[in-house]
Amino acid sequence: MCGVTIVTTAGRPDELSQQLAYVACEELGVHFEPRKKRSVAKMSQDYDAHMIVAGKNRYEYYPKGAAAPFFFHPNSAAFRLKRLARGEEDPMIEACHLQAGDSFLDCTLGIGADSLVAAFVVGEAGRVVGLEANPNVAFIVKKGMQSYDTTELPLTACMRNIEVVCGEAVAYLKSLADNTFDVVYMDPMFEEVIEESNNFEALRGAGEHLSLSKEWVKEAIRVAKKRVVLKAHYKSKWFDEFGFRRDIRLTSKFHYGFIEITS
Repeated sequence: MCGVTIVTTAGRPDELSQQLAYVACEELGVHFEPRKKRSVAKMSQDYDAHMIVAGKNRYEYYPKGAAAPFFFHPNSAAFRLKRLARGEEDPMIEACHLQAGDSFLDCTLGIGADSLVAAFVVGEAGRVVGLEANPNVAFIVKKGMQSYDTTELPLTACMRNIEVVCGEAVAYLKSLADNTFDVVYMDPMFEEVIEESNNFEALRGAGEHLSLSKEWVKEAIRVAKKRVVLKAHYKSKWFDEFGFRRDIRLTSKFHYGFIEITS
């Protein structure tokens, strides 16, 4: 992520939003500017900066030039969890062969939906780590998972077990020993734009645009015990280029591919 980030409060700040703003400044090592009735767009323009807004209920992230903010919400994961709780299958879980007690490394956390579903499946005995290269996005998702009110969506309480790590995938993988995680998962997500996925538009503006590489796949294979799993557009050349066995889904714009780890 390039450029300066500034933290401010909502338009009418209270003591809580002031405290949340200072937490963001301290954790991200960035500067605070009082709102002074200015719009977020005006502040972003004046300071030539990305903006994080500390509100009463949540943090919002406005990358420079963004029309809408990025903020944490369980999103599609809530629907997927309900299906799993009814005994239905989830394509990602099937592709990963994920089971209770497994360890799962999500190399491309984003808004965290896949990690949330993985955390539900692996349970208290398992482990889920989500990597996010953009520090502002990592902060928003980490704080959102810690504070989101799950009383209306009790199945999402498993998000509290997810370890959010701000880091770049290849560098993090290189820091790990062989066979550290049962499953290593990657969803670079920006290779093709799916017009129907409007709910991810804010994330596209906020997140890092990643491309799969030979080194990334090689390190993932070294770190995984069971499978390396890729989610990509059905037109993607990555499946063949990097040796993923594809699970073709005729009704979906995204397919999953996997590399089985053999001892």
